[in-house]
Amino acid sequence: MNIIQKILSARATAMLGDKLVKLTAGAILTVFVARMLGASELGAYSIVMAWSAFLVPITSLGLNNIVVRQMVKYDKGSDAMTMLYSAISMRLLLGLIGGSLMLLAFYLLYPQMFSGHTAIAIPVLFLLQTFFGFLLFEFYLNYQGTFRSVAYVKSAVSLLSFSVKLALLYSGFGIASLLLLTGIEFFVVGMAQYLIYRHKHKPYKESEARWPGYHPRWFNLAQARQLLKRSSWLWLSGIVSVIYLKIDIVMLGSIAGTEQAGIYAAASRLSELWYVFPATLAARYYPDMIRAHQQGWTPYYLKLRRFALLFFSMAFAIAVTMSLLAPWLISLLFGEAFASAVDVLRIHIWAGCFIFVRYLISQHLLITEQEPLSLLSHAIGAALNVGLNFWLIPIMGITGAAWATLISYAYASFFFLFLAPSTRAQLWQLIRARRPHTE
Repeated sequence: MNIIQKILSARATAMLGDKLVKLTAGAILTVFVARMLGASELGAYSIVMAWSAFLVPITSLGLNNIVVRQMVKYDKGSDAMTMLYSAISMRLLLGLIGGSLMLLAFYLLYPQMFSGHTAIAIPVLFLLQTFFGFLLFEFYLNYQGTFRSVAYVKSAVSLLSFSVKLALLYSGFGIASLLLLTGIEFFVVGMAQYLIYRHKHKPYKESEARWPGYHPRWFNLAQARQLLKRSSWLWLSGIVSVIYLKIDIVMLGSIAGTEQAGIYAAASRLSELWYVFPATLAARYYPDMIRAHQQGWTPYYLKLRRFALLFFSMAFAIAVTMSLLAPWLISLLFGEAFASAVDVLRIHIWAGCFIFVRYLISQHLLITEQEPLSLLSHAIGAALNVGLNFWLIPIMGITGAAWATLISYAYASFFFLFLAPSTRAQLWQLIRARRPHTE
């Protein structure tokens, strides 16, 4: 048992390290862009990256947690392989279409950004993001027990990209070089995942041969329809969730200008940096939650409650600490020009208390097959965020955007549980769950 725990711990460490490297590098890069290029350029860079974030759920089709679960139902490896390759073909095609449409929309809304080198960098970023579709190879490798190789390669690519970006900033290059390198990073990570898959993946069954390489000819229309039918709720939920997570930067840029968006981005980046912990731990604990659910409702609720208290305690401690240190952190990292980011950070950081717990709630809704409720909560949260931003930004500026984020996150992440009869009853059962007495 100790050996198994050590293995799981190592895998969790590798997965956490990958995400932590990426988010930490992003936070440090934000500091350098702010220091060397100013708030306005940071705002423009953050707006483009927010649109890039919108593209991720659109092209993912909600398949990340669905494909492998559907694949393992097949007895023959050839059937499982065609399902995996069909899913990847759909994601690559939608990536090209979605990237092109996103580029057109971005050009219509921000024509001023299509000048100089950014006119090349932005299209490259959106189109190379297509290779994000190869992420499905990572999910299949994880299912087969290969965690560390993928995580370490992704961390290495992130560190290399980060180093090159810093070098370019020091050499006098602008945000166009950062956007171009981000697009190249999408391509390199995607191809690396495929190459690791080709090298590491095992036969579906011991009696079968290893699968051939990916090719669009393996596309199966019937399986594609099956996957889309199963993932539709998750797909829509992912789209609306990223809207309410990223719409604040976009609306600030449109209403208050790129400089104010840059100041807000500085604070929100420090706040969102901590989200790597619940994202990684929730993925790590997901198999434990499934096993507990198979044992019965009481063991499941006990485990869910324990995880929820752990996640909330972590978020609360972070929020208190960051609220106290906000003036010192903003001054140290960004300078006096970003002084107004202090109030934003002190408000925005408390949204983490709800976001941390939401990662577990999302797993719960998936396990209990309540995906439509996940979509509804995100949709109302997105509408609430947009409405509050329209109302509060003209009145309160960037602090209004922070309050809009906190309120909408609180509803979409937790308080929606009280409005649906099923989750309200489950929440009450969660509170009342007790360990059975043993003689």
